[in-house]
Amino acid sequence: MSVAIAEEKARACQLLKFGPPERTRVEGVGSGMDATFHGVRYQVTDVQRAVDFYTRRLGFTLEQQALPAFATVALDPLRIYLSGPGASGSRPLPSGDPQHPGGSNRVVLQVTDLPAVIEAMRGAGVPFRNAMETGPGGKQIQVLDPDGNPVELFEPAGAASR
Repeated sequence: MSVAIAEEKARACQLLKFGPPERTRVEGVGSGMDATFHGVRYQVTDVQRAVDFYTRRLGFTLEQQALPAFATVALDPLRIYLSGPGASGSRPLPSGDPQHPGGSNRVVLQVTDLPAVIEAMRGAGVPFRNAMETGPGGKQIQVLDPDGNPVELFEPAGAASR
């Protein structure tokens, strides 16, 4: 991880204060259940390679690892569950269809000074899925993890660029 990205992550962590997750009563069929956000699962083909990408390129910390099948990485309250071949979260669906990496659903990480982050990521050889887009809500670009899972880097409109 570059010094600039590490310093940016440290500043962001100082500004963001996360308390314990709030429990939400979910009403559905039968009795309700208590639920909290737990994390996002990504299918990967090489768990160690994915851990290296998320920890070295995006500033996540490693929370749990059971190679070669599984690992958990975290950034503040977000946890990504990296399920490799052989992990219970990677088993075929009841229809027999395999679960696989990629798609258009993605984790969104808010950043400051998106152009500078893009420059640092390009310098580190991180692949991009698209060019930076700008709209009424802000600017965004998607990077790809080593298995093709997209991660969106987002700078809200009106955020001060340095």
